Order: sequence, then structure tokens, then C-alpha cells
Amino acid sequence: MEYRHTQTAFQSVILTVGLMLALVTVFVPDLDEEGLLVPIAIFLVATAAITLAFSRLTVTVDNSEVATAFGIGWPKHTEEIAEIVAVRTVRNKWIYGWGIRRLPGGWMYNVWGLDAVELDLSSGKMFRIGTDDPDGLLAALTLAISPK
Repeated sequence: MEYRHTQTAFQSVILTVGLMLALVTVFVPDLDEEGLLVPIAIFLVATAAITLAFSRLTVTVDNSEVATAFGIGWPKHTEEIAEIVAVRTVRNKWIYGWGIRRLPGGWMYNVWGLDAVELDLSSGKMFRIGTDDPDGLLAALTLAISPK
């Protein structure tokens, strides 16, 4: 059994491109006069890299672990299936935001939206995975943690 799902946050890419275009439009006339070319270029490249890294989240579940990875595979978080004691779908509070977040009792990886699956771990902590496929992820995790 293997589950693999990638969620892409096209909304964040569109917002970032819009921000970048707005900045270029505002500062282009003054680039040469004010010496802004290098700082703005660095900012735009860094913003593009961060957006690419955090605009996609891939979740994989197999018989031994559940793994979540942003962008090109980093940052990545894995939990051993043997350490998961319970799973359930949850709805994130809007204030939790997106990205990697510290929440009460554990951590969350989320690329966009409010739906998530929460894993209760044998350590007493939890790990929350934001997803646009909560039912599919829950089914895969339920099957993976069920006694064989």
C-alpha cells in the first residue's frame, strides 16, 4: 500500500508574482539612479526561491512511514507508522497560516487551505498535515496504522 499526493498552492505563486511585478513597476524608473538594481534583484530571486520551495507539499504514506516534503524535497518531515496511535481529520484555524508552524502540542506542515489530518504520536505530541485531500490521506493512514 502506498499513498502519494502533491498539493500545489497556485494561489501563493500568483500572489508572489503579483507582488514582484508591483515592486518592479514601482522601482524600475529609479533602479540606475538610486543603486537599487542589486538589492531588488536579490530580493526578487530570494522571494522566487522561497515561493518555489514552499508552494508545493508532497505527502507519502507506506507501511513504514508517513513523509511530508515541501518543494523539491526540503524541508522534509517523517514519522514512523509504528509511532502513530491515532489519526483524524481536522480544520485548521485561519490564524495558523501556511508553511511550517509550531502549534500547541506539535507541528504543522501546510501549503494552502484549512483542511488537515492530525496524527497523535506515542510520544504524546501531534503532527498535523495540511491537505486538499483529507479523506484520501486519512484512509491511507488508517490502513497503514491498523493491525496487520
